[in-house]
Amino acid sequence: MADCKVGGKVMQKEQQQKKYHTKSKDAIRTYLNTHREHSFSAYDINEYMQEQGIQVNLTTIYRNLDKLMESGEIMKYKTAGDEFCRYQCTRPHAQCHEHIHMQCRECGKVLHLECGFMEDIVKHLYDHHKFTLECSGSVLMGVCAACRKNTDSE
Repeated sequence: MADCKVGGKVMQKEQQQKKYHTKSKDAIRTYLNTHREHSFSAYDINEYMQEQGIQVNLTTIYRNLDKLMESGEIMKYKTAGDEFCRYQCTRPHAQCHEHIHMQCRECGKVLHLECGFMEDIVKHLYDHHKFTLECSGSVLMGVCAACRKNTDSE
């Protein structure tokens, strides 16, 4: 790893990159912090940035999303109904890559199926269908209880 001399101190590039912040990078983090329970696209972030008066191109957004995926902070998936990829935050769900996700078609909220029933599903799929489930990126679509309640009361 290359070293850089900064202010009389030698810092490794990795440490320097961790401390390197830009306005767009900080805005993306702010967006993620306020959308932890919803899926989003690069276009959603781009729209947010424009609303905040931050000029950034989609390439920069995608580059930042790729880095966040590499660090395990977000995961990427594509559903049949979307023409582009969706992302979701993996924290505070530490085993996000080990369970299925459910997403509400109405409000977009992402729910995590973090229960023992997952083992039964994985076992059944393999034993009866010889199918190995890859939970990372698996999303079931439906309507959450809150949206269903709102629809039922109308």
